[in-house]
Amino acid sequence: MIINTNVSSITAQEAATNTGKSISSSLEKLSTGLKINKASDDASGLAIADKLRTQASSLGQGISNANSASALIQIADKAMSEQSNILDTVKTKLIQASTSTTNADGREAIRKDVQKLLTQFDNIAAQTNYNGTTLLQKSATE
Repeated sequence: MIINTNVSSITAQEAATNTGKSISSSLEKLSTGLKINKASDDASGLAIADKLRTQASSLGQGISNANSASALIQIADKAMSEQSNILDTVKTKLIQASTSTTNADGREAIRKDVQKLLTQFDNIAAQTNYNGTTLLQKSATE
């Protein structure tokens, strides 16, 4: 009994299979944009690449956290600047009220203005927040 084999056909099939695997690997690399996608590509390179990817992600989060902190500080700074302006106005009004040329009615009007300004001052402290966290306090006990 004789079995005929077509060696050329078997060689061509093996070459086609290898070419298909190579094309598949190349397409995977192209689609992900990564040279190393799995341990069979380069085991040590994959470990290093994963470590670097993790570090890059951590650094990105660190930058995001720093930007959030910067925004928080800017909000607090602007609120405190407004409070400083209010305190300057209160000081000016108190100096005005302390002069002998200001009568009792004028002092009463100044007292009402100062009271409104101090209410604004407290409102700024109560309403200044970042993501729900109050940045300024109305008093030391709050």
